[in-house]
Formats: sequence, structure tokens, C-alpha cells
Amino acid sequence: MAKRPDSVETTILLLEILKRIPKQRKITATELHKQLCNEGLNRDLRTIQRHLDMLSDHFDIERDDRNKPYGYRWLEQAKGVSLPSLTSQESLLLTLAERQLRLLLPQKLMKAMSGFFDQARRNLAQPSTPQRERQWLKKVRVVTTSQPLLAPVIDETVFEEVSAALYENRILQIEYKNAAGETRNSRVQPLGLAQQGTRLYLVCRFDGYDNERCLALHRFIKAKCLVEQFTYPGDFDLEKFDEDGRFGYGLGRRIKLHFCITKDAGFHLTETPLSLDQQVIEHDDHYEITATVVDSAILTWWLRGFGDEVWSVERSDP
Repeated sequence: MAKRPDSVETTILLLEILKRIPKQRKITATELHKQLCNEGLNRDLRTIQRHLDMLSDHFDIERDDRNKPYGYRWLEQAKGVSLPSLTSQESLLLTLAERQLRLLLPQKLMKAMSGFFDQARRNLAQPSTPQRERQWLKKVRVVTTSQPLLAPVIDETVFEEVSAALYENRILQIEYKNAAGETRNSRVQPLGLAQQGTRLYLVCRFDGYDNERCLALHRFIKAKCLVEQFTYPGDFDLEKFDEDGRFGYGLGRRIKLHFCITKDAGFHLTETPLSLDQQVIEHDDHYEITATVVDSAILTWWLRGFGDEVWSVERSDP
């Protein structure tokens, strides 16, 4: 007969189960069993099922037993696992962090933190929370510098699989439809995730190739994180990839850019320059700008956006 876990181990297991039960969707005992095993909490599936049934009798947890496997989730108004040590300042910080980082952190980590995020939001909603903290969320906002667009729809399962493969350096099997409507099935090595405006892009290498490609996550039809791992390439740097203008549809070629722009349209460049070596010559009615930048399609679109307010555009080797 297997050795019965002691009360401390059982308590830890129950807390881990409670922490992983979501509010917005149902989770099965099999899913929880897999998550717990990944964390080193190895228990048989029947034990997890028995604990779930017991917890649903004592907490505000809904058990959907209409079909097998049963699904579990916290009821909408449930308080979940209370975290009384979370201060109002910590609650504010966590809420802001969730808003800005929810698409850039591994889904495994976001799920592990979901109880803290939920508690942080509840804490800020409490009348006892100082008004300054409750008001702060209404006083700060990240604003866009371009025409606002609605975010494209990303399949939740796809995002979870991509995030897991990226976090664990595992091969990703994908079905992807490009902008031309062509669909292909491929194996890729996920190297980085970047948010550009409302879009998310996966930087990856296709099997058999050593160059990087950017794939829009909303164009993924399917994605599967495989067991097979790969060695993360030491010659790849996501920051350099960005600095080389690769997210701006460029190839990393740096140029010396020269152009003239009216004062009304170009004043912001005197405050936020294009580069560290930018030079500005002021004339009566316009500025003459010279700067070393990465040549890209986004640069071209940016210049065209000024219309007749920009002229004498020249590109040359730096």
C-alpha cells in the first residue's frame, strides 16, 4: 500500500489545486494533474479528482458534471484564495503589471499569478483601500502614437502552446496562414515574442534554416508544443533584432537619412530625435534633418505620412 501523504503535504497540494482553478473557464482534473506533475507534485489522477470533489463541497467552486471529464471553476463572485498580506501599494503595482505584461509573460507564470492578480483587483475595490490607490488606475494610461486599432483575435490555446514552447525551448509544430492566404504546416524553433501596437509576433527559425522569421500570432491556426527540445542559439539577440529594424520590415541596413520638414510637422524631432547623431539645421520656415537610421518599410511609411510637409528626402551610406 502506498504511503499516505502527511497533513502538511496534503495542505500544500490543496492550496496548489485551489490556486490553479480558474474563474473564466473550466479546468479538468487531468489538466490539473498535468500542471501539478510539472511542478513536482506527483499524485495519481484519482487523488486529484477526490480532492476536487471535496473542495467543490467546501468552497465556491462550480463542478460541471453534465459530461465527462468534469470541469471545475470558481463561481463569478467567489473570493478564491485570500491573500491578506497584499498591501494596497502591492495591489496597485500588480494590477498595472497585469495590464502591461499579460501578453509578454509566459502563460504558465501568468496562470500561477492569477490568484494574486484577482486578489489585487479585489483589494483595490475595497472601500477600506486608501482613495489615492483606488484612483491611480484612472490617472495613468499608455497611449498610442498612431491610429488606434482593435487587437486581432488570437486563439487562446495557440497562445498557451506558443508561450510554453518559447519558455521551455521546445520545438513548436504550427499550422499558419500567411497574409496571402496560403496555409503551411511547419516545425519551428521559437526564439522571441514581441508586441507591436496591437499585434503579437513570434520570432522563430524554421527547421533546416538558420535565419529568423516573424510570424503574426493571430494567423496561427494551430500550434502544439512538442516534447523535443532545442538549444537556444547563442547568436540570436532579440534586442539587436529589434534595433536592426526587423520588426519594421527592414533587413538591418543603416543609412544616412537627410530631409527637410516644416516647423509645425517637425518640431517634435527637436525633442525626440531619430538618432543620437541627429543634426538639425533651423531655417526660417523649416528644419533640415540628418540622422543615421535603419532603412525599413516603416521608415518609408512614416516619411510619406507627412505628405507635402516633407521634401528633399535622400538616403545614402553612413
